[in-house]
Amino acid sequence: MPLIKVKNIEKVYIDDGVKTPALAGVSLEIQKGEFVAVMGPSGSGKSTLLHILGFLDRPTKGEYRFEGRSIDEYSDDELAKVRNKRMGFVFQAFNLLPRTTVLENVKLPLLYTDIPDQEQDEIAKKVIEVVGLTERLYHESSQLSGGERQRLAIARAFVNNPSVIFADEPTGNLDSKSGGQIMEFIEKLHAKGHTIILITHETYISEYAERIIRLKDGFIESDEKVSRRRYTKDHYIK
Repeated sequence: MPLIKVKNIEKVYIDDGVKTPALAGVSLEIQKGEFVAVMGPSGSGKSTLLHILGFLDRPTKGEYRFEGRSIDEYSDDELAKVRNKRMGFVFQAFNLLPRTTVLENVKLPLLYTDIPDQEQDEIAKKVIEVVGLTERLYHESSQLSGGERQRLAIARAFVNNPSVIFADEPTGNLDSKSGGQIMEFIEKLHAKGHTIILITHETYISEYAERIIRLKDGFIESDEKVSRRRYTKDHYIK
């Protein structure tokens, strides 16, 4: 059973009576453990597709099944719970709480679980250590560099050990060196078994993926397996 299955997904935005189609009959399957890059020009529907797959929006038409269950079977509250427990998100704009410490930012998804407070601290600290921010534990996120903030966003994204991590242009606000470091962290998460769905317009970023889906005008233009960058086990998270 695929982790994600969408069939003839359409999305139309309506603003002041004007209809703007964003997706026009997209069908695809993503298996657990895949690393998929979604590419395409501005306005091709990349972010719209990610928002639908990540339960941040609903399609206008079509069928979406996550872990075998149709999105139509979920209430909005159920969608929010699944999104928090089964999905992680990394965005170009970081979306961190600026006057909140590194530890508190990472703990945020755990606040909606039944995990005791002390255990939440322990889990968050382990994840923070993985991304190399232990020395910044009690710094506010606004005091971090761009690369550090994105590492913090990654830590928050996988603190709940989600089935899938969605990354929307995660290196877009970073220089090439910091961007490469972020992609290595994402690659390490994939090596641990996480499914990665990454939106990018950068070819070198897409080379980390094992499958590239190209969108154009709301359609899938191509969907192909590719040779991907691989790291020795010494580079992976232990």
